[in-house]
Amino acid sequence: MTSSLETTPAEPLGSYSFQAHRPRFRVGDWVEVLSKEEILRTLDSSGQYDGMPFMPEMFAFCGKRFKVYKRAHKTCDTVFPVRGRRVANAVHLETRCDGQAHGGCQATCLIFWKEAWLKPATSDTLEKVGNQVPGSESCGSTEYNVYASAQRVDADGTISYHCQATQLPYASTQLEWWDIRQYVEDYRSGNVGFWRMLCGFVYSAYFAVSHAGIGLGRPMRWLYDRLRPLWGGSVFPRHSGVIPEGQPTPAHTLNLQPGELVRIKAHTEILETINTNNQNKGMSWDAEMVPYCGGTYRVLKRVSKLINERTGRMQEMKTPGIILDSVICQARYSNCRLFCPRSIYPYWREIWLERTSQPQSCPHQTQQPGATTIEVPPFVDGK
Repeated sequence: MTSSLETTPAEPLGSYSFQAHRPRFRVGDWVEVLSKEEILRTLDSSGQYDGMPFMPEMFAFCGKRFKVYKRAHKTCDTVFPVRGRRVANAVHLETRCDGQAHGGCQATCLIFWKEAWLKPATSDTLEKVGNQVPGSESCGSTEYNVYASAQRVDADGTISYHCQATQLPYASTQLEWWDIRQYVEDYRSGNVGFWRMLCGFVYSAYFAVSHAGIGLGRPMRWLYDRLRPLWGGSVFPRHSGVIPEGQPTPAHTLNLQPGELVRIKAHTEILETINTNNQNKGMSWDAEMVPYCGGTYRVLKRVSKLINERTGRMQEMKTPGIILDSVICQARYSNCRLFCPRSIYPYWREIWLERTSQPQSCPHQTQQPGATTIEVPPFVDGK
């Protein structure tokens, strides 16, 4: 965990104001990524625009057209965890980083795209980039600088990597959970539908009261579990594991491979495999994983190494984690970062999964852009 003595990064150039800038793109818009040469002209000598790195992996998308997946007006900071941050003039497209320029990192993060790097796909002419969005003075960069900025060798000979995830605190500004303007933009941008937003607020209020220290926590969790058949969901998403902290947690090896179908075990079964700190051999179980319990999904990849976003150094997993296709964090239960659009892939222990040969039909399904179908209980869903 981050110490309270950590230095908070300075506000980046071009600090965002909800009222000062009208977003150019919203969910569902088609955009075209500028050419490599045009994007390089927007960058500073470190390969950044407004503090946001343009990563070498992004060159592969230049000149191509994509649909806007989410407005990236806010995000979650996993460097100085965990808090909400405001991002200026950015969107998420249906593009993820393959980690090739960052030591083969397997996190598969959703990429941030500054609006200065995009144009409407229907536009026949391109406005000058410098007039597209306010806030950044760039002197131009080179492809070499972009690659060189992706990593460095530290004094001890260890390679440190720099990417959008590691630099996110410096490319964003503080965002308080109670700032209602973020939720207005969530709705107006198309990021979050009215019903889903209403359900999120109801759950947040319910959770806050249950943790208010007034003796209602246990009966409220009991009531939630008893009423859950009404919306077909799982038990209370923030139940703790049953294994006392300090005692060993169980493991099971399936050696799952990309393309295999698996069923995620029931939430109650998974609680039997994690400790009271909600961990299994150091890997956290999060409430955002609960909506997927009982569903059938395809293995996307095995994850054995990823960049530590706080240090920039590569971490090797003792036991590989599993990423499932279309299974993402939807920020439905997240304190201080409700409705975050970053869509991070959670990691799954194999003991939380079981092989299945046939895909099962799941009720209450919703579709993620560029992904297969996922199961989400209706109480926490809604367009």
